[in-house]
Amino acid sequence: MSDDKRVALVTGGIQGLGAAAARSLADAGVKVAVTHLGGGERADAFAKETGMPVYEWDVADPDACAEGVATVEKEVGPIDILVNNAGVNRDKMLHKMSRADWDAVIDVDLGSMFNMCRAVIEGMRERESGRVINISSVNAESGQAGQTNYCAAKAGVLGFTRALARESAPRNITVNAITPGYADTPMVDAVPGEIVEGIIDDVPLHRLAEPHEIGRCVAFLASGDAGFITGATLPVNGGFHIK
Repeated sequence: MSDDKRVALVTGGIQGLGAAAARSLADAGVKVAVTHLGGGERADAFAKETGMPVYEWDVADPDACAEGVATVEKEVGPIDILVNNAGVNRDKMLHKMSRADWDAVIDVDLGSMFNMCRAVIEGMRERESGRVINISSVNAESGQAGQTNYCAAKAGVLGFTRALARESAPRNITVNAITPGYADTPMVDAVPGEIVEGIIDDVPLHRLAEPHEIGRCVAFLASGDAGFITGATLPVNGGFHIK
C-alpha cells in the first residue's frame, strides 16, 4: 500500500516527540491523526496549523482507547501505523514516591501499550499488514535516579514490543521500539538548567536531540524500507548509552 493511502495514529501527538513523529509521517505522505489529553488551545492550534485531525482521550483508559480508535477508523480510515508516544513522568526518589505517583506512570506509559495495541491489532491481523512503533526511553536501559516508576514502565515497553513482534510477524505486522535520549522538548524544558547541562556533558555528541531526529526514525520504521525489521530497539541517544 502506498504511503498516501495509509493512516497513522500518534498518541500524545500535539507536542514534543509526538508532534515530530506526526509531522515526519505526514511529510512521507501518510495521513495522520493524533491524540492528546487536556491539550486545550495547544491542540486547537496544532490542528489548525497541520490540518491533522486531533482527538482527545486518556490512553490509560482501555474503554476510551477502544472507543477513540473506533472513531478514528470511522472518520479517517483503518489504522495502518500506530505510534505509542503518550507518556507522563512523576519523578521522585523511591523513598518519597507515593503509590499514586507509581500508578500514574505505569498506567499511562506502560498500560497504554496494551490499551492502544489491543484496539488496533485485530484489524491489522485481518488485513495482514501493520506497523506498531513504541516510544520507550534511554533510561529504560541505563536507569535514572528518581525515576523508578518511569524506568520500570519504559523497560516494560521493550519487553512488550518484543513479545508482540513475535506474535504479529506471521501476519506481516512489525513491532519496534525507539529509545530516545534527552531531547529538546517541553519535558526536558521543565528540568533545572544545571541538571540539563550535566546531562549534555554526559552525551558524547554534547547536545540534546532535536525532536525531528526522533520523528524521522519513526517515519523510517513505518516505511516499506523497514519491512524486515521487527522486535528491534532503535537507540537515538547521541551515545549517552552505548551497549
